[in-house]
Amino acid sequence: MDMMMQKRVLILLIISHHLPVKIPKTDGKVPAVIVFGDSSVDSGNNNQISTVLKSNFHPYGRDFIGGLATGRFSNGRIPSDFISEAFGIKKTVPAYLDPAYDIADFATGVCFASAGTGYDNATSDVLSVIPLWRELEYYTEYQSRLRSYLGEDKAEEVIEEALYLISLGTNDFLENYYPLPRRSSQYSVDEYQNYLAGIARDFVTELYKLGARKISLTGLVPMGCLPLERTTRILYGSQCIEEYNNVARDFNTKLGFMVTELNKDLNGIKLVFSNPYGIVSEIINNPASFGFHNVKSACCGTGYYEMSYLCDKMNPFTCSDADKYVFWDSFHPTENTNAIVASHIFKHNLSQFQ
Repeated sequence: MDMMMQKRVLILLIISHHLPVKIPKTDGKVPAVIVFGDSSVDSGNNNQISTVLKSNFHPYGRDFIGGLATGRFSNGRIPSDFISEAFGIKKTVPAYLDPAYDIADFATGVCFASAGTGYDNATSDVLSVIPLWRELEYYTEYQSRLRSYLGEDKAEEVIEEALYLISLGTNDFLENYYPLPRRSSQYSVDEYQNYLAGIARDFVTELYKLGARKISLTGLVPMGCLPLERTTRILYGSQCIEEYNNVARDFNTKLGFMVTELNKDLNGIKLVFSNPYGIVSEIINNPASFGFHNVKSACCGTGYYEMSYLCDKMNPFTCSDADKYVFWDSFHPTENTNAIVASHIFKHNLSQFQ
C-alpha cells in the first residue's frame, strides 16, 4: 500500500463515523460547503504546488484529528471545518488538489483555497501560489466531475444549495500593498480598496453565473494586531498598528455595501457579509474572558515572527498548550480561536441557511 493510500485509509478510519453515507437531502438546507480563499481556509492545496508557503509538517496539525499535518495553517482545524460541522455535514473540508481524496469526498464539501493568495493577481505572484481566478477554474472542473458522479439533476441541486465561503484579502495589504512598491505607487489605499472590492464583486458574480446562490463573503480581521505586524513595526511598542486596523475596517465597510448592492442586482442570490472583525477584536482586547492567556505572541517558536518553515518541530520555544494562545504562528489563529470565530459567524450570519 503506497503512502497516499495509507494516508487516505487513516483519515477515513479516524473520521468515517462523522461522514454522511449519502448526499444529504437538501430541503432548503446545505448539502456541501465549498471554499475559496487564502490560508485562513486552505486545507492543504499548497502542498501540491511549488511554493515556500507550506505547513504540511509538525508542529502544524499537532491537535488535528489523528495529529496529521494536513497543510492547514493552524495546530488543528480551521473555520471552514467548523462551519461544515455546524451544518451537520462533516468535520473537515478536504483540499481539491489533495490526491488522498476524490469526487466522492468532494461532493459534500471541497476547498479550493491557497495560502498566500489574494483578490489581486499580483498578491498570488509574491509567493507563487494559486490565484483566485485559478481557484474558479478548479471549481468549474469540479462541477463537471460532480455531474458525472451524481448525475445532472442531483449535481445541480448540490451546486444551487451548497454554501460558498469566500475568505481572503489580508495578504493583498500585508504581503503586497504595504511591503512592495508596485501597487502602492499605482493606488492610494482607498483606491486599492476599491480595486479589490471590484474584483470581489466580479468573483461573486461569476460564481452566481455558475449556479451558486448561497454565498458568504468574509471580511478582514484586525490585521494590525497580528504578532508578525507588531514585531516588524517595533516603533509601535508591540501595540496593534491602528493604521492597518483602520484599513481593515474601511475595506469591510466597502465589502458590506457591495454585498447589499449585489443582493439587489442578482435575482435569487442569498449573499451575506460575514464580518469577523468585531469578534476577533473582542478576543484580542479581552482574551481572559475567552480563556486565553496570551494574545501578543503566538504559540509556535518565539511567537513573534515564525510562520511556515520557521515554525517547525525543531524550534524549541513552541508552547505546550495552544488553547491558551490566540495565535498559533505569527500570522494565523489557533484552532481554539478558529472555533470561536466560526461559531460567531455561524450564529450571526450563516444560521439562516439551516
